[in-house]
Amino acid sequence: MLKFCRASGLDPTQRSTMKAVRFHQCGGPEVLTYEDVPVLTPEPGEAVVAIKAIGLNYIDTYHREGLYPVDLPCIPGMEAAGVVARLGQGVEGIRVGDRVAYAGVMGSYAAEAAVPADRLVPLPDSASYQEGAAALLQGMTAHYLAHGSYRLGREDTTLIHAGAGGVGLLLIQMAKRCGARVLTTVSTEEKEQLARGAGADEVIRYTERDFEQDVMALTNGRGVDVVYDSVGQTTFDKSLNVLRPLGYLVLFGQSSGPVPPFDPGILSTKGSLFLTRPTMMHYTQTREALLERAGAVLEWIASGELALRISEQFALSDAAEAHRALQGRKTTGKVVLIPE
Repeated sequence: MLKFCRASGLDPTQRSTMKAVRFHQCGGPEVLTYEDVPVLTPEPGEAVVAIKAIGLNYIDTYHREGLYPVDLPCIPGMEAAGVVARLGQGVEGIRVGDRVAYAGVMGSYAAEAAVPADRLVPLPDSASYQEGAAALLQGMTAHYLAHGSYRLGREDTTLIHAGAGGVGLLLIQMAKRCGARVLTTVSTEEKEQLARGAGADEVIRYTERDFEQDVMALTNGRGVDVVYDSVGQTTFDKSLNVLRPLGYLVLFGQSSGPVPPFDPGILSTKGSLFLTRPTMMHYTQTREALLERAGAVLEWIASGELALRISEQFALSDAAEAHRALQGRKTTGKVVLIPE
């Protein structure tokens, strides 16, 4: 169970409050409430960050719905950028006033968040707070997918589901940077144009066509080397079907729902396939790995090698509406929340 829902751990002597979005029970977007909560006091090894921008991610909806259990009441949100406001005991290498960003620590839907100092990443002066909040979680996810879960190369052909989403657009660009041939699925003409703009070689509108048939036709019956699947339930079976023998299915999300239990023997009958269910946490366990992946993403954005699309901004108080837009597939690229 995740333990960074800082409804507990608050200093009871603090009388001042701040604004935050919390949920007291799991459910739909309507359970998100904008309310006053006590100001956090940093524990040893922590820094309190005054948040300027918050990244909205699909995992936030999993926490809200209870698919990933959390302590209640909970302040959701796994990504933000801002300024270091206060330091706990024993923190080194970070000063009050530093511009920072972070991902993978819950509690960002607030005016301030207490974050383990070793999870903070310096935010370059060339990057805005919105870019910092939008880049890390999805950018590092795309980075470990393309360079870790399956290391893409020039001989590879990949299928990326949800190619116009936040991770999808970044992953397409990174896959092309590795020299791979990229096939992707999207739902609309607008999203097709975004995916092509990111560099996708072939775009399949899954609302109009059977992506399994199209992928096999586009690969002359061979199948792809790797499928990156953040959709889950509705795509899982066909994702396995479009893999070449010894191919990899990298399942890193479940926007359509969790995949039901299945017999692992299926992997053998379909070509001795590999299935992995990664999380960013395991690919950034050390500070060195965190800084390496975050540094690469921020450097590529600063140099123009990686285009970051921020499609919409919502006020933090409108977090429920932002969740509805995300789950209604009305967004493309990244959505950020701005504390009032």
